[in-house]
Amino acid sequence: MGILDSFRLDGKTALVTGGGTGIGKAFAIALAEAGADVALIGRRSEPLEEVSKLIDSLGCKAMSISADVKSKTQVDDFTNQVVSEWGKLDIGVNNAGICFHTPTNQIEESEWDEVIDTNLKGPFLCAQAQARVMIPNSYGKIINTASMSGRIINRPQFQTHYNTSKAGLVHLTHSLATEWAEHGIYVNSISPGYIRTDMADTPEIAKMHPVWLRDTPVNRLGEVQDLTGALIFLASDASNFVIGHDLVIDGGFTAW
Repeated sequence: MGILDSFRLDGKTALVTGGGTGIGKAFAIALAEAGADVALIGRRSEPLEEVSKLIDSLGCKAMSISADVKSKTQVDDFTNQVVSEWGKLDIGVNNAGICFHTPTNQIEESEWDEVIDTNLKGPFLCAQAQARVMIPNSYGKIINTASMSGRIINRPQFQTHYNTSKAGLVHLTHSLATEWAEHGIYVNSISPGYIRTDMADTPEIAKMHPVWLRDTPVNRLGEVQDLTGALIFLASDASNFVIGHDLVIDGGFTAW
């Protein structure tokens, strides 16, 4: 197999949570461009269906499933649906996440629970369900979307619950990787820095850009395409000796 061939995903099946918008959308399309069939999971059906059409146009199969990753029943159901319809699951991309900017002394318990349950409990439930269907095949790639916020404290915004959830997700990745490596399951994570998405360009968030740019050595926000090469690497056979790694892609933000 040539080096470029090792990055191909032909014949693979993938699942992406939060696959209808932003980073998740870019991840789903990249997986299809590399040859994988992709199941899209999200809470809103309309954006999922739009991405499904894009994947179909690339000659790969797609399915869209409306579900909430905070629910174990729903997670188990959509994972089993993918296996039932496509026969297997090779790649799980646990990308769904949320963030609120709230001073810590003002965080309500319900807001804390929403962030932790979505960003940490959700990936745990998804990875658990994915491993259960991957173990019989002795193969699987699981990639969690963490964040540089699991390593540093962001400014000027306050987001203690988000930072905590992503730090936990990185360590969850390490834990799962070492436990499941013997089953041929490779678990890693990607930690983006500041990435330009529709949410990042809203007026409320855009006013923070000058500080973010000041603290980013490359002096620009990342684009979703800056993350997709890393995803394909971790999802493909090119990374078959990479276990429990958190790949930080932040334009140098954490290098200071």
